[in-house]
Amino acid sequence: MAVISELIREESDGTISFGDYTLDSKSKKEDFKHDGDLYKVKTFKEITKLERNGMFVYESVPGTSVDHLKVSEKEVSFSVEGFEDAQVTLELEPETEYDITVGGTNAGVMKTNLGGKLSLSVEINEGSSVPVVVSRK
Repeated sequence: MAVISELIREESDGTISFGDYTLDSKSKKEDFKHDGDLYKVKTFKEITKLERNGMFVYESVPGTSVDHLKVSEKEVSFSVEGFEDAQVTLELEPETEYDITVGGTNAGVMKTNLGGKLSLSVEINEGSSVPVVVSRK
Protein backbone atom coordinates (compact mmCIF):
# COMPACT_ATOMS: atom_id res chain seq x y z
CA MET A 1 0.00 0.00 0.00
CA ALA A 2 1.15 3.54 -0.60
CA VAL A 3 -0.06 7.04 0.07
CA ILE A 4 -3.18 8.12 -1.81
CA SER A 5 -1.77 10.87 -4.02
CA GLU A 6 -5.24 11.92 -5.18
CA LEU A 7 -6.23 12.15 -1.44
CA ILE A 8 -9.32 9.94 -1.89
CA ARG A 9 -10.34 7.35 -4.46
CA GLU A 10 -12.83 4.57 -5.07
CA GLU A 11 -11.41 1.06 -5.36
CA SER A 12 -12.58 -1.63 -7.79
CA ASP A 13 -14.13 -3.60 -4.89
CA GLY A 14 -16.43 -0.67 -3.96
CA THR A 15 -14.39 0.50 -0.95
CA ILE A 16 -12.59 3.82 -0.63
CA SER A 17 -8.97 4.66 0.12
CA PHE A 18 -7.78 8.04 1.41
CA GLY A 19 -5.01 9.99 3.12
CA ASP A 20 -1.42 11.04 2.49
CA TYR A 21 0.74 11.12 5.61
CA THR A 22 3.80 12.32 3.65
CA LEU A 23 2.45 15.83 3.05
CA ASP A 24 4.07 18.69 5.00
CA SER A 25 1.05 21.00 4.67
CA LYS A 26 -2.68 20.38 4.99
CA SER A 27 -4.47 19.25 1.87
CA LYS A 28 -8.14 18.54 1.43
CA LYS A 29 -10.58 17.25 -1.14
CA GLU A 30 -14.29 17.92 -0.83
CA ASP A 31 -17.43 16.68 -2.57
CA PHE A 32 -16.05 13.25 -3.48
CA LYS A 33 -19.08 11.15 -4.48
CA HIS A 34 -19.27 7.49 -3.49
CA ASP A 35 -22.40 5.32 -3.13
CA GLY A 36 -24.69 8.37 -3.02
CA ASP A 37 -22.70 10.06 -0.25
CA LEU A 38 -20.38 13.07 -0.30
CA TYR A 39 -16.98 12.63 1.34
CA LYS A 40 -14.42 15.17 2.47
CA VAL A 41 -10.85 14.31 3.42
CA LYS A 42 -8.23 16.48 5.13
CA THR A 43 -4.77 15.02 5.42
CA PHE A 44 -1.09 15.66 6.07
CA LYS A 45 1.66 14.31 8.32
CA GLU A 46 0.00 15.43 11.57
CA ILE A 47 -3.64 14.32 11.05
CA THR A 48 -5.98 12.57 8.62
CA LYS A 49 -9.76 13.13 8.83
CA LEU A 50 -12.66 11.77 6.80
CA GLU A 51 -16.24 13.03 6.84
CA ARG A 52 -19.30 11.59 5.09
CA ASN A 53 -22.20 13.98 4.41
CA GLY A 54 -20.72 16.43 6.91
CA MET A 55 -20.47 13.83 9.70
CA PHE A 56 -17.30 12.48 11.30
CA VAL A 57 -16.13 9.02 10.12
CA TYR A 58 -12.38 8.61 10.77
CA GLU A 59 -9.48 10.52 12.31
CA SER A 60 -5.87 9.56 12.95
CA VAL A 61 -3.09 11.36 14.79
CA PRO A 62 -0.53 11.50 13.30
CA GLY A 63 -1.70 11.36 9.69
CA THR A 64 -2.13 8.02 7.93
CA SER A 65 -3.17 6.48 4.63
CA VAL A 66 -6.23 4.23 4.77
CA ASP A 67 -6.77 1.52 2.20
CA HIS A 68 -10.05 -0.24 1.37
CA LEU A 69 -12.27 1.34 4.04
CA LYS A 70 -15.48 -0.65 4.18
CA VAL A 71 -18.31 0.41 6.46
CA SER A 72 -21.40 -1.73 7.02
CA GLU A 73 -24.03 -1.90 9.73
CA LYS A 74 -22.09 -4.65 11.54
CA GLU A 75 -18.43 -3.94 10.71
CA VAL A 76 -15.78 -1.38 9.77
CA SER A 77 -12.63 -2.71 8.12
CA PHE A 78 -9.55 -1.09 6.57
CA SER A 79 -5.77 -1.20 6.38
CA VAL A 80 -3.75 1.71 7.75
CA GLU A 81 -0.20 2.87 7.04
CA GLY A 82 1.88 5.71 8.44
CA PHE A 83 5.27 6.88 9.71
CA GLU A 84 4.65 5.77 13.30
CA ASP A 85 2.06 4.44 15.74
CA ALA A 86 -1.30 6.19 15.39
CA GLN A 87 -4.34 6.95 17.51
CA VAL A 88 -7.40 6.19 15.36
CA THR A 89 -10.89 7.42 16.23
CA LEU A 90 -14.00 6.08 14.49
CA GLU A 91 -17.64 7.21 14.63
CA LEU A 92 -19.86 4.20 15.34
CA GLU A 93 -23.14 3.49 17.14
CA PRO A 94 -23.40 5.14 20.60
CA GLU A 95 -22.94 2.95 23.70
CA THR A 96 -22.34 -0.23 21.69
CA GLU A 97 -19.74 -2.96 22.22
CA TYR A 98 -17.34 -3.87 19.41
CA ASP A 99 -14.77 -6.63 18.95
CA ILE A 100 -11.46 -5.09 17.83
CA THR A 101 -8.84 -6.87 15.72
CA VAL A 102 -5.59 -5.04 14.87
CA GLY A 103 -2.93 -6.65 12.71
CA GLY A 104 -4.72 -10.00 12.94
CA THR A 105 -4.58 -9.97 16.75
CA ASN A 106 -7.68 -9.75 18.91
CA ALA A 107 -7.40 -6.45 20.81
CA GLY A 108 -10.47 -7.17 22.94
CA VAL A 109 -13.89 -5.57 23.29
CA MET A 110 -14.44 -1.83 23.49
CA LYS A 111 -17.60 0.17 24.08
CA THR A 112 -18.32 3.45 22.34
CA ASN A 113 -19.20 6.54 24.35
CA LEU A 114 -22.50 8.46 24.22
CA GLY A 115 -21.39 10.17 21.01
CA GLY A 116 -20.45 6.87 19.35
CA LYS A 117 -16.71 7.52 19.29
CA LEU A 118 -14.25 4.65 19.61
CA SER A 119 -10.49 5.28 19.86
CA LEU A 120 -7.80 2.67 19.39
CA SER A 121 -4.04 2.61 19.04
CA VAL A 122 -2.42 1.03 16.01
CA GLU A 123 1.25 0.04 16.10
CA ILE A 124 2.68 0.90 12.70
CA ASN A 125 6.04 0.07 11.14
CA GLU A 126 6.71 2.54 8.33
CA GLY A 127 6.24 0.92 4.94
CA SER A 128 3.83 -1.78 6.07
CA SER A 129 0.07 -1.66 6.42
CA VAL A 130 -1.91 -2.91 9.40
CA PRO A 131 -5.38 -4.43 8.92
CA VAL A 132 -8.06 -3.25 11.38
CA VAL A 133 -11.50 -4.82 11.83
CA VAL A 134 -14.12 -3.42 14.22
CA SER A 135 -17.15 -5.74 14.53
CA ARG A 136 -20.36 -5.05 16.39
CA LYS A 137 -21.07 -7.62 19.11
